[in-house]
Amino acid sequence: MGVSTTVPEPGVAVVAVDYPPVNALPVRGWYDLADAVRRAGADPGNRCVLLTAAGRGFNAGVDIKELRRAAGHAALLGANRGCAAAFAAVYDCEVPVVAAVHGYCLGGGIGLVGNADAIVASEDAVFGLPELDRGALGAATHLARLVPRHLMRALYYTSRTATADELHRHGSVWSVVPRADLDRTALALAREIAAKDGTLLRLAKAAINGIEGLDAVDVRRSYRYEQGFTFEAALDGVAQRVRDAFDDRERRP
Repeated sequence: MGVSTTVPEPGVAVVAVDYPPVNALPVRGWYDLADAVRRAGADPGNRCVLLTAAGRGFNAGVDIKELRRAAGHAALLGANRGCAAAFAAVYDCEVPVVAAVHGYCLGGGIGLVGNADAIVASEDAVFGLPELDRGALGAATHLARLVPRHLMRALYYTSRTATADELHRHGSVWSVVPRADLDRTALALAREIAAKDGTLLRLAKAAINGIEGLDAVDVRRSYRYEQGFTFEAALDGVAQRVRDAFDDRERRP
């Protein structure tokens, strides 16, 4: 039980969450998840992080029972800060993060997948924020990264969920597969990403994070921002190494 990290193949780190019975994380769990994602991304041997979960669903958010048991506000403050740390760890991870989602992805789960770089979901996956039914608020920011804004508002106000197929139609889910194929499909995507040069992947992740918000304001400015990372890759020599490797492959009969 808890958060574990494995490296099933070179370049891919799998961070797995297992908090029975429903993967509602306690305060410590959110911080452990944040630490695991940060460490996996900082490891120079890793070029992609795959975020998975055991049990009946991907994530049911905060452990409400822990909040009810605790005296005072320490647990509530811890949950708020722990969630923020875990969400930020996924977004700021030095390498791309792929989320493999099955069953329910609710509350804090939306914060995780909303900040991931790619999502693979099983056919039974549902996504939503039941916050208003739990006396809480939050993660509308992340739901807005998955669905159009008016749909985000309707889902938020009603506490309804959206299916994996619906999110796939909106373009936020990469692929929807039978539950039995989820792990294999998600690992295949992580493997495809991890096949790229590690230095370039890290530069690409930093560049894409950096232009978010800028592209809606001034596409010229955001492109110039990206070019700074392109120049850095050239100075580092990695750009030429990748081009040479590509040319070698093209010349092969």
